Amino acid sequence: MSANSFGSRDTLHVGGESYDIYRLDAVPGSARLPYSLKILLENLLRTEDGANVTAEHIRALGDWDPGARPDQEIQFTPARVIMQDFTGVPCVVDLATMREAVRDLGGDPAKVNPLAPAELVIDHSVVVDLFGRPDAFERNVEIEYERNHERYKFLRWGQTALDEFRVVPPGTGIVHQANIENLARVTMVRNGVAYPDTCVGTDSHTTMQNGLGILGWGVGGIEAEAAMLGQPISMLIPRVVGFKLTGQLTPGTTATDLVLTITEMLREHGVVGKFVEFYGDGVASVPLANRATIGNMSPEFGSTAAMFPIDAETIRYMQLTGRSSDQTELVEAYAKEQGLWHDPAHEPVYSEYLELDLGQVVPSIAGPKRPQDRVALTEAKETWRHDVRGYVTDEVDETSDESFPASDAPAQHPNGQRPHRPVPVTLADGTQTQIDHGSVVIAAITSCTNTSNPSVMIGAALLAKNAVEKGLSRKPWVKTSLAPGSKVVTDYFERSGLTPYLDKLGFNLVGYGCTTCIGNSGPLPPEISQAVQDNDLAVVSVLSGNRNFEGRINPDVKMNYLASPPLVVAYALAGSMDTDITSEPLGTGADGQPVYLADIWPAPEEIQEVIDSSIASDMYTEAYADVFAGDERWRSLPTPTGNTFEWDQDSTYVRKPPYFDGMGVSPEPVTDITGARVLAKLGDSVTTDHISPAGAIKPDSPAGEYLKAHGVERKDFNSYGSRRGNHEVMIRGTFANIRLRNLLAPGTEGGVTRDFTQADDPKDAPITTIYDAAQNYSAQNTPLVVLGGKEYGSGSSRDWAAKGTRLLGVRAVITESYERIHRSNLIGMGVLPLQFPEGESADSLGLTGEETFSITGVTELNERIPDTVRVSTDTGVSFDAVVRIDTPGEADYYRNGGILPYVLRQLLHS
Repeated sequence: MSANSFGSRDTLHVGGESYDIYRLDAVPGSARLPYSLKILLENLLRTEDGANVTAEHIRALGDWDPGARPDQEIQFTPARVIMQDFTGVPCVVDLATMREAVRDLGGDPAKVNPLAPAELVIDHSVVVDLFGRPDAFERNVEIEYERNHERYKFLRWGQTALDEFRVVPPGTGIVHQANIENLARVTMVRNGVAYPDTCVGTDSHTTMQNGLGILGWGVGGIEAEAAMLGQPISMLIPRVVGFKLTGQLTPGTTATDLVLTITEMLREHGVVGKFVEFYGDGVASVPLANRATIGNMSPEFGSTAAMFPIDAETIRYMQLTGRSSDQTELVEAYAKEQGLWHDPAHEPVYSEYLELDLGQVVPSIAGPKRPQDRVALTEAKETWRHDVRGYVTDEVDETSDESFPASDAPAQHPNGQRPHRPVPVTLADGTQTQIDHGSVVIAAITSCTNTSNPSVMIGAALLAKNAVEKGLSRKPWVKTSLAPGSKVVTDYFERSGLTPYLDKLGFNLVGYGCTTCIGNSGPLPPEISQAVQDNDLAVVSVLSGNRNFEGRINPDVKMNYLASPPLVVAYALAGSMDTDITSEPLGTGADGQPVYLADIWPAPEEIQEVIDSSIASDMYTEAYADVFAGDERWRSLPTPTGNTFEWDQDSTYVRKPPYFDGMGVSPEPVTDITGARVLAKLGDSVTTDHISPAGAIKPDSPAGEYLKAHGVERKDFNSYGSRRGNHEVMIRGTFANIRLRNLLAPGTEGGVTRDFTQADDPKDAPITTIYDAAQNYSAQNTPLVVLGGKEYGSGSSRDWAAKGTRLLGVRAVITESYERIHRSNLIGMGVLPLQFPEGESADSLGLTGEETFSITGVTELNERIPDTVRVSTDTGVSFDAVVRIDTPGEADYYRNGGILPYVLRQLLHS
C-alpha cells in the first residue's frame, strides 16, 4: 500500500469493472513531462513507502529540469521480468543456489521466489545445424533437445518449484516477439490496482516492447534476479531526447532502412544513459511493427529506452494479436485518463531535440562490424571495397586510385602462398564453384528486430517469388536460413502461398528463435570453411538482425552486414558484397536476360494486399493458445521436485556456483586493493561480446579442455550460451573471444595475456591463456585489474561479462568510459568500476600493463561514495580515478560483495 502523500489514489471504471489507480495529475508539473517520465512518476506514486520512495522523490520528478545533469536517484520497481534461456538459466541457477544459502543460514528456502511475474522464453538454444532442406526445422529441434536436455530438465524444476515463474518452451518463438505479441499487458492489473506495464529483461533488446508504450530495458541477469525478488532498480532520473517524426516512408524503403538511419543519427548525437521518445505528426504513420523495430535497436544507438506512446495504432495491434476486448478497453481508458495517450498537438518538454522527415530515408545496410555504421545501398560495393583492406593480407597498391582489388594483375600474398584470385571449391553435391573476398557465405532472415514485422517479411517472400518466377536461384556457396520470431510468420507465409518460393531459394524454416544474430549460425559447409581458412578469405554474412560485432556471427566470417529481409534474399541471389545490387544484375533469368533488383522488388501495394488477405487475429490466438504447455518433447521431460534443486555432480550444464560460499549474515568491511596485476589491457569499443563467452567452444580452448576432461565429445560441446549454468565453463571462456586484442600481448588475438607469475622480470613474462594466468594469480592471492578504453562493455547486457570478470579474480576495472548496463553489472558482482581522469587514458598516463597497482581510498565506501580513489603503480605513475558507483543503492550492493548477497541478507533480515 502506498503512503499516498499526494492523495493520488482514485478509482477508474471501465466496462463494468472498477480499478484503483494512482492519478498523475495529483503531482504538480506532471502534465508537461515526457511520456516515459510519467510512467516513472506513476511507479513512484504507487510504491511510495516513506523510505526507499519518498514524497521528495516524487516531487523531484514532478519538478524535473530537462536541462540539468542527472543527479537525482530514484527507485524504479518493474511490474514484471522477462528472460531468454541463455541469460535466464543462470538466473534460475542463482535462485536455486540462494534457496540453499538461505536454508544454510537458518532461513526458509521457500521464501526465495519471484515476487513479480517472471517469464522465460527458450529461444537462444536452436542452432542452424541443417539448412536448405524441408526437414531442417524438425531436425534442428531434435538436435536442440539432445544438446540441452539437462538445462531443460532444470527449467522444468524451476517452473514447478518457483511461484510466479513461467516458461515458454523451445520451438515457439523469439522472446521479444512473444512479448509484444502475447506476454505484454500494456496495462497491468494486480490486487485490484491498474497501472502501466513496465518490464525489464535479461536481454538488451527488451526495448522492443517500447514500441507498445511499455517502459523497460535490458538488465543483467543479477539485476533481473533482484527485480524478481522485489528489489527496486536504482537509477538517476534521465535526460529525455525528443525525436520528432514527420512525413512518411517512400516506396522502396523499409522499416530496416528507417531504423538504421535512426541508429546512425542517435549514435552521432549521443544518447547513452538517456531515454529517447518519439513524438509528432509522423508517429501515427509508423505501424506498430515498425515502432517495435525501432525500439529493438535501442541498445545499438545506446539509449536506455526508445519509447513510443500509446495511441490508436497500439490498440489496433493489440486487437490484431488476439488481446481480449476487456484488455484493450482498459488500456485505452487508462491511458486517456492518465494523460498517457499520444496527442500529436501536445509537445512535452524534452532535454534535447532531433527531427527526421521519414521521406528522406533511403535503402541502407550497416557494417562491416557495427550497427551504427550505416551505408546507403547505392554505396555498399564501393564502401566494402574500401573497408575490406582492413581484413585482408593480400598486397594491394596503396598508391592506386582504385579501391580493392588494386588491379587485375595477380597480387601476391606477402608470404607467397596465394595469388589474389578466386578460390575453386567443390561442394558436397559435386558442384564446382569459386569463392573470394566478399563472397556472401551466410544470408539469414533472423532476429527479433525484423521477423516481428510483417511488411518486411512479406516483402522478402514476394521478392523470392518474383526471383523464382524469373528463374533465379541462390548462389551455391550461400548458407541460407529462415528463423522467424513466431509461428504466426510461417502461418501467414502458408496462408499467402509464399512458402514454396522461399524454400526454392534455400530459405527453408530452420527454427523459431534467435539464430545467426547471436552466433547460432551453425558451421559453414566444411568445404567452404576449409577454403576460407586455407586462403584467409574475408567472406561476408548478410543478416536481418541487430548485431554484427566482430567474431559474433561465425568464426569463419570476418565482415558482417545488417540488412532488411528482402535485401538478405537479394544478396543470397547476388552472392557477393563486391556487387552493386542497385545497378548490376543479381543473376541471369530463365530467358537468358539479366535480372536486376528493380525487376523483382515488390510494390508497397502488393505487400499490403498480401498482409490484408493473409494476417488475422485468429492466427495469433491459435499460435499462443497453450503457449506454456509445449510439445510432446517438452511435456515428456522428467521434472525434478522439491524446494531445493538436487545438483548432479557430473553435470556439465548446470552446477552450483560459488557466489555464497563462506558468506556471513553481515558483510565484511570494504578494503583497499594492493599488489594488483593487470589481466588485460584493452582498447576502445570492447563489447560484452569480447568479454563474455559466446558462440562455439573451441576444442583447444580452456573450456574445451575442461569438457573433454569431463568426458564430453567434441560433437556435444554445444555453445557457451547453452552452458551458462556452469560457471566452470564460463570463466574459462571469459575474455576469450577470437577477436579480442589484449595490448598486454601485442600481435595476438584471442583470450591470451602475459603471466607475470612466471617471470622475475615482467618483460620476460610468457604468453598464456587468460584463464590459466588468472588461476596462477589466484594461487598467489594476487588481485587483478583490467584496463580499458572508451565505451567499455557496450552491446548486449551479458551478465557473464561481469560474473566471469569477478570469478577470474578481477577487483577493479579502469576505463575511459562505460556503457550503462555493464558498469551496473560489474557493481552487481562486487567489481569496482573506475574511470581515468577526464582526457586521460592508459596510454597517455604511460601505463603498459606491466605495472603493479595499488588503489587506495576504497575504504571510504564503507561510509560514503567518494568522488575519486588514488591509483598508484610501482613505476611511479599515480592518478585520481573517478569512482563510477553512481547511486547509494549501487554502493550498498558493492559493500555486500554484489547484488545477490545484498538481496539474500535482506531476505534473512525480513
